[in-house]
Amino acid sequence: MKVFVTGGSGFVGTTLCARLTAEGHAVTVLTRSEKGAARLPAGVQACVGDPTAPGDWQATASAHDAFVNLAGASIFSRWSSEYKALIRASRIDTTRNLVAAISRRSGEGAPVLVSASAVGYYGPRGDEELSEQSQPGGDFLAGVCREWEAEAQAATQFGARVVCTRFGIVLGSGGGALGQMLPLFKLGLGGPLGGGRQWFSWVHQADLVRALLFCLTNEMSGAANCCSPGPVTNREFTRTLGRVLGRPAILPAPGFAVRLAMGEMGSVVLTGQRVIPQALTRAGFSFQFPELEGALRDLVK
Repeated sequence: MKVFVTGGSGFVGTTLCARLTAEGHAVTVLTRSEKGAARLPAGVQACVGDPTAPGDWQATASAHDAFVNLAGASIFSRWSSEYKALIRASRIDTTRNLVAAISRRSGEGAPVLVSASAVGYYGPRGDEELSEQSQPGGDFLAGVCREWEAEAQAATQFGARVVCTRFGIVLGSGGGALGQMLPLFKLGLGGPLGGGRQWFSWVHQADLVRALLFCLTNEMSGAANCCSPGPVTNREFTRTLGRVLGRPAILPAPGFAVRLAMGEMGSVVLTGQRVIPQALTRAGFSFQFPELEGALRDLVK
C-alpha cells in the first residue's frame, strides 16, 4: 500500500510508520517543517505542509491508497479558550482537509481512512461498561470527538472505507502518559488522583500500533475502541505501577488540587470511562498485552 499519515512524527506515529515500512508499504508523512521531517524513521518520505489549511500537500496525499489520521494537539495541558480552539482545529480542520484530498483521488480500488478519535467520545460515565454502540457524552471532549468522527465519516461519500479508532490512554516506553508518571513514581511520590475510583482505559503502544495496522488491512468500518480489554480504576493502576517499580504509591493528589493545577482538564482526569474493545475482538484482533501488570513490566524493564 501507499500510505499517507498525518501526525506521523508523534509518539504513536513514528512507531506506526516504522512498522509500515518494515512490512514493505510506501509511507509519506505530512509534517509542518523540514525539521520535523528529520525526525521520521528511515525509509519514510516527508511532505511539508500545514494540515489545518488546504495546500499543495493535498495533491500529494491524493496519490495514496490508504490514509492514517493521527494529528491533534495534546489535551494534557491547561485549557484556555485559545487552547480549546487549538484542540478542536487541529482535529476537525485537519480531518476535513484530508477528506478533501481523498475526494480528489483517482487511483484504482477503494481507499481506506483510519482516523484517530478517543474514548473521551463517551464522556464521564462512572462504572458503566462502554462499547462502540454506547451513546456519546455531552462535555467538551465528547463534542470534539463527535465532530472529529463526523468529518472522517464524510470520506465514505468518496468510496472510502472509514474506521474511527477511539484511543484509550496510550502507555509506551518513549513518552505519553507513562513518561509523565514515571519520574514521580520512581521517587516514591506517586499516588491516586482524587478518590482513585475513576476508570482508566489504557492500551500498550505496541497493541495500538498493531490495532491500527489491523484496521488498515481488514474489512472493518465504523468505530473501533483501541484500548485493552482490561480497564482498571485509577487506584488499581497506581498500585500496579508502584508494585512493578518496587516503590510505594500511596500519596494521593486531592481532587481540589488537581482541579486547581489543571483547570477544566483536571475534571477530565478525575472522571473516566470503562471502555471495552468490542469491535476489534469480534473482528478477531488479539491483544498482546491484555492485562495491566504485564504491559507495565514490558514497558519499564
